[in-house]
Amino acid sequence: MKTISNILSVAFHPMFIMSYALLIILKVNPYLFAVQDEKVTVLLIFSVVTMSLLFPLLATLMMKGLGLISSLEMNDKKERIGPMIVTAIFYMWLYANFHKNSIVPDAFRFFVLGSTISLCLAFILNTMTKISLHTVGMGGLLMGFLLIRYNYSYETFIVDFLGQAYQVQTNLLLYLTIIATGAVGTARLYLKAHKPDQVYGGYFIGIVSMLIAYRLIIL
Repeated sequence: MKTISNILSVAFHPMFIMSYALLIILKVNPYLFAVQDEKVTVLLIFSVVTMSLLFPLLATLMMKGLGLISSLEMNDKKERIGPMIVTAIFYMWLYANFHKNSIVPDAFRFFVLGSTISLCLAFILNTMTKISLHTVGMGGLLMGFLLIRYNYSYETFIVDFLGQAYQVQTNLLLYLTIIATGAVGTARLYLKAHKPDQVYGGYFIGIVSMLIAYRLIIL
């Protein structure tokens, strides 16, 4: 169980969530994007991965190298302040570039804004309690996917595997996301990384932030 919990914690680390969301949207409805060009799609994926994952990770590694944080796990909530500020800056920059970009659909634009809001709220709450950033991310991913599923996606999508094309129900991907969301929270509790209120609070922040972003961008 400890090994599985660690794998889940790494696979669904908050830094990966925005990239996962983009890949989900590209799969369930690629026609949302204004330009159907493989090079543009690759560039978009590269931009998101770089700004939401690579740069924050490099900044965190630099902080560890300089002794500003003791480990990448950041067990002390005070150690999370620097990495969270840096990540929030990159998120804001990404949203600023996507805000009026006609290539990027509202379905992803609201997710970027929701991720930014959730990180800012988590930063504020971090002064009082060590809120679970894993469940903040998973709560946001689940709510974001729910909104995308029932407003933008097709009922099925195609998956290419070993040269064969398979038609997959979009609801199946949604159910897997629900399972993963619960599994990640369970893993964080099992590893004693957080208390129950910190895990549930993370879910709440992620869900509410996506709803706020959806209201601001879509409605």
